[in-house]
Amino acid sequence: MNVTLVLTTVPDAAVAQKLAGDALVARLCACVTQLGSVQSSYHWQGTIESAQEFQLRFKTSAARALELEQYIQAHHPYDTPEILSWQATASAAYGQWITAETQRPLHV
Repeated sequence: MNVTLVLTTVPDAAVAQKLAGDALVARLCACVTQLGSVQSSYHWQGTIESAQEFQLRFKTSAARALELEQYIQAHHPYDTPEILSWQATASAAYGQWITAETQRPLHV
């Protein structure tokens, strides 16, 4: 079963917790793994920069992936956030769990 993984980096643990928590509450993802502190080096506005960041990996369904990416873009503190996504094959049970947890609630 296919699932979508979405990776981003943020400046600190507080932003990581807020972004992850709000995405979970909105059911944009079933799980977020905070991979911890990483050292990033990159070109930015004509110079090479370096920063300590926190990396997040979101697990979501293909149906919610675009909405999750749009959410990250809208709520991320960086002007140009890193947002990488890719498809992965999950076990049937795990893939079904991700699909179930990212269903929109029915409003009757």
